[in-house]
Amino acid sequence: MKPARRPSNPLFSSGPCAKRPGWSLDALDGALLGRSHRSKPGKAKLKEVIDLTRAVLAIPGDYRIGIVPASDTGAVEMALWNLLGERGVDMMAWESFGKEWVTDVTKQLRLSDVRTIQAPYGELPDLSQADFSRDVVFTWNGTTSGVRVPDGDWIPADREGLSICDATSAAFAMDIPWSKIDVATWSWQKVLGGEAAHGMLVLSPRAVARLESFQPDRPLPKIFRLTSGGKLIEGIFVGDTINTPSMLCVEDAIDGLRWSLSVGGLTQLIRRSEQNLRIVSEWVAASTWAGFLGDDPATRSCTSICLRFTDPEVTALTPEAQEEFAKKLAALLEKEEAAFDAGSYRDAPPGLRLWGGATVENEDMEAVLPWLDWAFATVKAETFGR
Repeated sequence: MKPARRPSNPLFSSGPCAKRPGWSLDALDGALLGRSHRSKPGKAKLKEVIDLTRAVLAIPGDYRIGIVPASDTGAVEMALWNLLGERGVDMMAWESFGKEWVTDVTKQLRLSDVRTIQAPYGELPDLSQADFSRDVVFTWNGTTSGVRVPDGDWIPADREGLSICDATSAAFAMDIPWSKIDVATWSWQKVLGGEAAHGMLVLSPRAVARLESFQPDRPLPKIFRLTSGGKLIEGIFVGDTINTPSMLCVEDAIDGLRWSLSVGGLTQLIRRSEQNLRIVSEWVAASTWAGFLGDDPATRSCTSICLRFTDPEVTALTPEAQEEFAKKLAALLEKEEAAFDAGSYRDAPPGLRLWGGATVENEDMEAVLPWLDWAFATVKAETFGR
C-alpha cells in the first residue's frame, strides 16, 4: 500500500544538498549585489564567511581559511598542484572522487614517486599502510561510497609529510581533528546546503611552510596560485579572493553558517546527521531487500548514506538489469515526489543514496523510508511480472 505521508522536504540529493530548514529567498535580502567584492563591504562579507567557518568548526587560530574558485574540486586541485612533489606521495582511494585525485597526480602532475592504496566501493583501504614520512592524500568521507574514515587516530602527530584531506561531505557533519590535518577542502553545496561553485581551503602552519619553501617545477595558472615571491598570498585568507565570487552565494553561505550557530553549532550539526544514519540503520536492520553498501558500522557515512540490494531475486539479475532496476526505483520515488535524486552514483554499485546531512530533518528521513519499501515492491512486481 502506498504510504500516506510524504517527507515535508523530499530533497535527498548529495549535492547540491537540501537548504537549511525554514530557508526562503528572504534569507538573501542582505546580499551585496551590484557592488565590487573588493569594496570594503564586499570584503567584509567574505571575511564573515571565513570567521563564521572558523567559529563553527573550531579551526585553530593559526590555520588559514580561504575562499577559492571551482568548488571542492578547485580547492583540491590547488592543494595538489601547489604542494605535491617535494617528497613521495601516498594516495588513498576508495570511491570515485578519491580515484580522480589519483588520476590527477599520476597522469596530469606525473609525479615519479606515487603509491596508490585503494579499496573497492563500500570498504576502506588499510589505513595503517599510509606512510606519513610522505605526503598522504585522502577523502574523509566517500560521497559516492557511503564510507568514511572512523577518526584521525591513524594520522601521527609527528608526521613528516602533509595530510591532505578532501572533506567535502564531512565538514560540518563529522568531527575532524584539526591537529591531524594540514590541508582540508570542501564546498558550500554540501552539509550546509549552500550554492555551488565556491570552495574552501584550510591550511595548517605546516602547509604554509611547505608553500613558502617549495617551488613546484610546473607552471601554475593564476587561478591556482597561492604564493607570490615565495610568500603566501595572505589576502586570499582574509576575503580578497582570486576571482570574482557570487555575492548572492556569499550571502547564502553566511545564512547557513549563522543557522549552524543558532541550532547549537557543530555538536548539534553532527547530532542531526548521525541521527539520520541511526534512523536508516534501524530500518535496514528490519529490511528484507536493502543493506548498506559499507558493511562496517564504524565507517558508515552519516551524510552520503549508500544502500545496496540484498533481495536474492534482484541480486541474481545481471549487473545491467540491476542498474535498470535501480533507475526505475529512483524514478518512481521522484514521480511520487517522495524523494528526489535518490539514485546511487553513476560509477557505484546499483542501489540508492540518501543524503543525511545536517539540513535534512530527522522526521523527513523517517517519512521517506516507507516510500522506499513501497517503490521497491512496485518495481519488483513489474520486473518479475507479479
